[in-house]
Amino acid sequence: MQLRTFGRTGWQVSEVGYGMWGMGGWTGSDDQESLRALDRAFALGCNFFDTAWVYGAGKSETLLGEALRAHRGAAAYVATKIPPKNMKWPGTSKYPVHDTFPATHIRDYTEKSLKNLGVDTIDLQQFHVWSDAWSDDDGWQRAVDDLKREKLVRAIGISVNRWEPGNVLRALDTGLIDSVQVVYNIFDQAPEDELLPYCQAHDIAVIARVPFDEGSLTGTLTPASRWPEGDWRNTYFNRENLDATLTRVERLSPLVPDGMDLPELALRFILEHPAISTTIPGMRRPAHVERNLAASDGVRLPPRLHDALRAHRWDRTGSLP
Repeated sequence: MQLRTFGRTGWQVSEVGYGMWGMGGWTGSDDQESLRALDRAFALGCNFFDTAWVYGAGKSETLLGEALRAHRGAAAYVATKIPPKNMKWPGTSKYPVHDTFPATHIRDYTEKSLKNLGVDTIDLQQFHVWSDAWSDDDGWQRAVDDLKREKLVRAIGISVNRWEPGNVLRALDTGLIDSVQVVYNIFDQAPEDELLPYCQAHDIAVIARVPFDEGSLTGTLTPASRWPEGDWRNTYFNRENLDATLTRVERLSPLVPDGMDLPELALRFILEHPAISTTIPGMRRPAHVERNLAASDGVRLPPRLHDALRAHRWDRTGSLP
């Protein structure tokens, strides 16, 4: 497992981390299998785990807490997220900051997460949605400063709205934000325009989320793909988006080298960018862990292949979380 420096925190984190949404918020997950997958991740050198209170109303955090106790003493950096008070995704300027992240709410949910995780300090506490309209509010600024001062959290981050990578730059200018979590993958390359250069210049860590575009870049989707009622993927892959996505995956497939599959290529593309501190594929089974962590071997993509992948950029807009 290759390690990278997590911005100005100086932490040495696994460049392939662990995304835990699927353990608490997707259909088809099994708690015991999830715990076996976490065990395997620890064994293979993964040390960065990203969860959130909203992933099953604390369920994902609780599972991680159980794994942390089972691997007490192992290197582990724990990242979680505060949901907006109004529980609206994504964050927009039409919601005033007192409806999303008032100071008391920030503290309350940090304390909930500390209890679920069974830890005294959260390494990285993140805002789960964001609008830069809230950047100048001194309420959230005082709240995160207090959490750090009281050693309840070590660092503060923001999870940026999907397809809005620039909607965080004002918050970063406050100097209070240590990391940014952003959708970045073969299709979603827009963060390279402004956000990634800014983070490099200011030593801010970058967590690349959704490396497989919610599953399309695993190559497993078909025109008949459907999920049980209530599964978020039914919203993301509506008929129009599913058809457009499958067309783009088909165009991408000829670029996959012999001996490599599409998920590995997707991860290696992300790891090519020096601004990326870690990427967090969702993993619910030990086989997922073994496959994804194997991409962290220090081997670079051939420059011509990397350039060819850049041509598959897909600039999208919308209001999905």
